[in-house]
Amino acid sequence: MYRNIIGLVVMSLPLILSPQVLVLATDGLSNLQNIAGKLSFIQRDGNVTYLRDKELATEVPTETKFELFDPRNTLRTARFNYTWDFGNGEVRKGSEPSVHYNYSSPGNYTLRLRVGAQVNKTSTTLTGVHTMDVTVLDAIRNIELSPLSFQVSRNNSLVVHVDGSPPMWVCWRFLQNCVSATPTGCHLTMLYENTMTLNHTFTALGVHCLDISARNNISKLQTSYNIFVRRDPPINLLFTLTCTGIILVILAFITVIACRTKNGHNNKPQMSKSSNATYSSMNMELQTQQDIPDISSDLYVSRPKNEEVQPLLQHGTRSVAKSYRN
Repeated sequence: MYRNIIGLVVMSLPLILSPQVLVLATDGLSNLQNIAGKLSFIQRDGNVTYLRDKELATEVPTETKFELFDPRNTLRTARFNYTWDFGNGEVRKGSEPSVHYNYSSPGNYTLRLRVGAQVNKTSTTLTGVHTMDVTVLDAIRNIELSPLSFQVSRNNSLVVHVDGSPPMWVCWRFLQNCVSATPTGCHLTMLYENTMTLNHTFTALGVHCLDISARNNISKLQTSYNIFVRRDPPINLLFTLTCTGIILVILAFITVIACRTKNGHNNKPQMSKSSNATYSSMNMELQTQQDIPDISSDLYVSRPKNEEVQPLLQHGTRSVAKSYRN
């Protein structure tokens, strides 16, 4: 019996070692023209893990993986090498099907992976090239509001700045006294830039709240702000006090000018009387001086016949007349 079995095996050896059987054994490898698989992304932000497809967040640790598709396990013993081109000028090589890399700037990139596999030393190296267009966005990490103090019964403008990559959906609502008696919805707005302006009129004094949320394709953020509503800003009060002071100074100046004018009219007659008295005394003195005869003006010299008299040399001086006889 054993002799029959051994004889059957010996007779079958040429058939097992024939080239046809070897071709059949490697038929799956020879027909494998490309290395099939897909790319996937995993991002971890703190304790949260996100599975990404084609959109990634900047400045977040990212693991890029290549998942091989080999249902027949044809390449289970092959040696692989990977060349990663991230589309921003950086290239990495390795033997692992994953790589850790994160993009620092938002934008559109083309990720290119070249996979090489060699089954044994004599076999031909198989290759596969996989590309994917990746969109990198800034995650929404902060929402800023300014100012935080407003006036009642006025149309107030609020400037909201959202730190993230647009487009973004922004939803907001105001709550008086930060309490909502009934469930209320929010105002949904599509934001194509990072800044938006909200116009609102507050009808009551006190503390109000602004609930606002924003999201884009890779992130979402919700926050709330306390808003203080007052009657009038201090600058209006200062302006009012300044105008009141100026008006009081003008009124005081007009009052002083009026009082001085009135006093001037009351003192004018007395000054006239004193002036007349002075002029009278001066006239009296002049009159007394006029009583004194003017010798120089009233001096006449008679001229007898046949006598020649010399004229006076100066008016108002004492002169001596001399007569000469012919």
